[in-house]
Amino acid sequence: MTREKKRISFLGPEASFTHLAASKVFPTEQLMPYTTIPECIEAVADGTVDYAVVPLENALEGSVPLTVDYLFHEAELYVTAEVLSPIEQHLLVHPENRGAESFEAIYSHPHALAQCHKYLFYTYKHTPLEQYSSTAAAAKMVAELPERNIAAIANDYAAEKYGLDIVQRDIHDFHFNHTRFFVLSRSNHKLTDPGHEAQIKTTLMITPPKDDRSGVLHQVLSVFAWRQLNLSKIESRPLKTGLGNYFFIADVLEDENAAMMRGAFEELTALGCGVKTLGSYYTYNS
Repeated sequence: MTREKKRISFLGPEASFTHLAASKVFPTEQLMPYTTIPECIEAVADGTVDYAVVPLENALEGSVPLTVDYLFHEAELYVTAEVLSPIEQHLLVHPENRGAESFEAIYSHPHALAQCHKYLFYTYKHTPLEQYSSTAAAAKMVAELPERNIAAIANDYAAEKYGLDIVQRDIHDFHFNHTRFFVLSRSNHKLTDPGHEAQIKTTLMITPPKDDRSGVLHQVLSVFAWRQLNLSKIESRPLKTGLGNYFFIADVLEDENAAMMRGAFEELTALGCGVKTLGSYYTYNS
C-alpha cells in the first residue's frame, strides 16, 4: 500500500532558497509553494499542509521579523527541525539581454539585495533596486519578460529552472552567508535526528513581567546561567503594545524536557515572566 505523501508549504516559487531547504528535509514529499511567509504559516496552522518551511534568520541580515512576530502573535505552532543552508547570490538575466551593460532595474528579495549591497553600489550604483517576494519569484518574472532589460538576484537552481543566464556569480558581500529555516508543525515533536550528532536546541519566547522593574533581563539570563544552560542566541522584538515593550526570543542548547530546563521554566514563571516554547529540534545542514 502506497503511503500518502505529506504536504509541505514553502516560500516559493520553485527554486527559492526555502524550496531548496524544504527539499533537504522532505525529498520525497509533496512540496507546495506559497507567495508569502504568513500564507505558508497559515497553511500549516489551518491543516491545509502538514509542515511549513519558512526563513528565520540570515547570517548577514539577521532575523526575519515577519516570521518571528507571526509565531509570537498569530500562530500556535512548534519547530520540529531547523535547516542551515549556504546562500550564494548570482546576477541573472534573460538570454536575450546577456550583453547588456546596464539594466532598467534589478529585482530580488529585500534580504538578497541587502546581502549584495557593496557589489550593487559599486557596479550598478544608478540602477533602481526593486524588492520582490522571493529571489525565485524575481527570477521567474525576469524569465517571463524578455522584452524588458532587467536582472534578478537568485541562486543557481533558479537560473536553471527559469532558463536565465548568470552574468556574475557570488555577488554577496561576505563569503559566510547562511540562512536558517524553521520547519513548523501543529504538534510538538522532533523530526528524526539527521544522523550527524546534531546539537539539540529549544527556542523560547519570553515576555518580561508587566511591572517593568529594573534588572529583568539580568534575572532572565541568570535563570539559564547558574544552570549552565547555554544560550546560542537571544534578541528582543517589540510586543506591539507601546514603545519600550519587548519580548525576548532565546535559543537554548538543551531539550525542553531536561530537568534543568523544567526548572528554568518554573523559575521564569515565578519571576512573573510569560514563557512560550516553540519546542526542541535538531539541525539539518544542506
